[in-house]
Amino acid sequence: MKGTMRLDKMLGHSGYGTRREIKELCRSGVVRVADCVVKDSSAKIDPQQDVVTVRGERVLYEEFSYVMLYKPAGILSATTDRMARTVLDLLPQEFSGAGLFPVGRLDKDTTGLLLLTNNGDWAHRITAPKKHVNKVYKATVSGTIPADVDARFQSSLVLDDGLVCLPARAVPSGAQELTITVQEGKFHQVKRMCAAVGLTVEALERLSIGALVLDPSLTPGQWRRLTEREKEAVFIQPDP
Repeated sequence: MKGTMRLDKMLGHSGYGTRREIKELCRSGVVRVADCVVKDSSAKIDPQQDVVTVRGERVLYEEFSYVMLYKPAGILSATTDRMARTVLDLLPQEFSGAGLFPVGRLDKDTTGLLLLTNNGDWAHRITAPKKHVNKVYKATVSGTIPADVDARFQSSLVLDDGLVCLPARAVPSGAQELTITVQEGKFHQVKRMCAAVGLTVEALERLSIGALVLDPSLTPGQWRRLTEREKEAVFIQPDP
């Protein structure tokens, strides 16, 4: 039946636990659909039409979720890791079954704007180099910043492994600080680009993606959902 899904899938997607936990939840009689108790967790429901409640609280189903996170240092941009905390560990239980993943990645010691979603098409539009979505970073560097650093970044730097970078920007914004704009995200790319012009990155923070800027009200480790306008802002090229 078009538009339907299993009740346990909806509840799992909305953060109510594993399939086994949801099965027990339904058996306990606290789950209602259209004000009728439903004890069969495999029952088919329409998440857009049926009113589903758990212990009297309505379950608001979203097919896709979009989250802005202020990534702190020391956290991996990954979904799971046996040894270290990941960005998903910073989110509440409500996202546990939603299948969120980071859009691209930031190095473990890199901070700033990180997006998470379960919409693969949206994520691909952001990360694919051919889509030309700008990612802007603030880099604190050691070493002497070359006078022609921006021209060299614009001329497609060649890294030590032969990778030819897309044209980028590197504008001095302080005595030992650069504002760097790239349209791709290869492994350690910003750090390696700086190394190619004789600089060592001491600290790196992502400030924006497209026209979407990291919310200044967030502190490291905090998150919030994106607005509808912000979901599209990532594809807008900001004025230079």
